Amino acid sequence: MSSASQIYQLKVRLLGLSPMIWRRVLVSDSTTLRELHGILQVAMGWEGIHLFLFEVHAVQYGSFEMHAGNPDVSLQQFGFRENERFSYVYDMGDHWEHEIRVEAINPPPKKTYPACIGGSGACPPEDCGGVYGYLERRDEADGYDAWNDMDVMVGFLEDVVAVNAPNRPVSDFMSDDVEAAMERMVARKPFVAGKFSRGAVNKRFRSGDHRDLMRQQMW
Repeated sequence: MSSASQIYQLKVRLLGLSPMIWRRVLVSDSTTLRELHGILQVAMGWEGIHLFLFEVHAVQYGSFEMHAGNPDVSLQQFGFRENERFSYVYDMGDHWEHEIRVEAINPPPKKTYPACIGGSGACPPEDCGGVYGYLERRDEADGYDAWNDMDVMVGFLEDVVAVNAPNRPVSDFMSDDVEAAMERMVARKPFVAGKFSRGAVNKRFRSGDHRDLMRQQMW
């Protein structure tokens, strides 16, 4: 969308992980809550595979299965004022709750909307157990077991170098312990602190990914 009567600057905080994980997005006032769901999925980094629920002015809107109000209602109909807040929950199991605040109305314009103008922190992986599960896995990813697996891998590489046989495949040097350590390291990767990329989010907006994620994706 290239123009709109009003633009909202929204700050989205992932509760329980704030101030580590947040986003700032610009959306038009004609954006519906269903469209905003898709926008938040892209901005945060979710994959759109679970149900969602908004609560605005004490009324719930969201996925049909939630028996909530129809989310095909535009933001302009709520008459938001600056600093008003409403909530957005994604995944009723892990219960990722987001606080959305209307930071400004009609901020400096952009060429297209939606647009992401700021953020911090990588999105947690899907189905990781919510805030507590995510924090537990993140602590483990930098804990004793992780460092022990690193030590196993260092030993493995030292053995490969010591043999000095470049024509032999790496699989010749693999042991059950090394394979298990590698599998655990790969599993930890999503829980190692990552970086947020505003450019990547806006590229996805331009590609229309938010429109694809307006409705639940099926794996």
